[in-house]
Amino acid sequence: MAQLNPFTIQVSQDVLDDLQQRLQRTRWADEPQNADWNYGTNPQYLRELVDYWQNGYDWRKQEAALNELPQFKTAIDGVGIHFIHVKGKGENSKPLILSHGWPDSFYRFYKVIPMLTDPASHGGDPAQSFDVVVPSIPGFGFSDPVALTDDQTADLWAKLMTDVLGYQTFVAAGGDLGSGITKALANSFPDRVQAIHLTDVGYPDGSEDWSAMSPAEQEFGQYIQQWWYTEGAYNMIQSTKPQTLGYALNDSPVGLASWIVEKFYGWSDTQGNIENSFTKDELLTNIMIYWVTQTINTSIRTYREGMLAAYSTEGGLKSARYVDVPTGVATFPADAPTPEEWARRKANVRRFTNMPRGGHFAALEQPALWVADVSAFFQEA
Repeated sequence: MAQLNPFTIQVSQDVLDDLQQRLQRTRWADEPQNADWNYGTNPQYLRELVDYWQNGYDWRKQEAALNELPQFKTAIDGVGIHFIHVKGKGENSKPLILSHGWPDSFYRFYKVIPMLTDPASHGGDPAQSFDVVVPSIPGFGFSDPVALTDDQTADLWAKLMTDVLGYQTFVAAGGDLGSGITKALANSFPDRVQAIHLTDVGYPDGSEDWSAMSPAEQEFGQYIQQWWYTEGAYNMIQSTKPQTLGYALNDSPVGLASWIVEKFYGWSDTQGNIENSFTKDELLTNIMIYWVTQTINTSIRTYREGMLAAYSTEGGLKSARYVDVPTGVATFPADAPTPEEWARRKANVRRFTNMPRGGHFAALEQPALWVADVSAFFQEA
């Protein structure tokens, strides 16, 4: 049995003082006129966010709020794993492991944890409660700074749930990289994983038989191809030359904020204003988790490790294979417009929901919608 140690976030004041000094010494780039978000990060909004970071944002307040959640660290196969574990208040709470993605963190789920563990206090059915486990992916946040593939992380998650926490069976959910980890978990351990819930199932990559795809799937494939041309530069560099980028992002807090915030804007249902979806405190707390742990480099290197493994693993990664385990899928309008037939091509879909609003970081942006779908599906599964 792996040793389980309670964990409290305690960032050194020296780290916070250094951050302030770096923010004060920012050497700002020139800015195109009327740039808005058309050239990348909106210069005006970034300056506004950084000013708040210096003069209004309170990390100690956010740190205290995060520490209200019971956190732990353990070592599995030599990898240190940080995770939140909150027991449900129902009599028969289902164990549920949640996997985040990039460029978010375990913080993606901070709003939904109380809704899942104590549904009665949030207008839900008290019988539909969960024991919630939210780990930080290796290479992210307070887990060890090591970049692993989805399949490798899924192996750690299975041991965390069974060997460390004692759950013999459980359900799992995730988005972004977390979708890949969740699919790998289901494919590697179908005897333990009863069902999974995803907000994305994978995307057409050009290897499909186009003639066998429905018109909706073909349209989806064209959308994804166009998306890669206009939005996929981050993926290309992180899958090929992450170390080159890592030096800049680890050294400059403004650079780090720019790299992350642009994704939160572009992938969310912001309607032209990022604060329609997230507060400045939420954006900065997520950024701070990367900054204070210096894990931006290992987080982006995860893309490189995944790409290498996908091409070198016989049969491909388990995260990319069809999932036989019962699967629920919720698609949000500001995310990739996944057609139901494509989802069914990728998994044994038992529930498919087109959401009325929201985007890629669904649990953070639209927690009530996400929780309602997750809870309904796992109660049916």
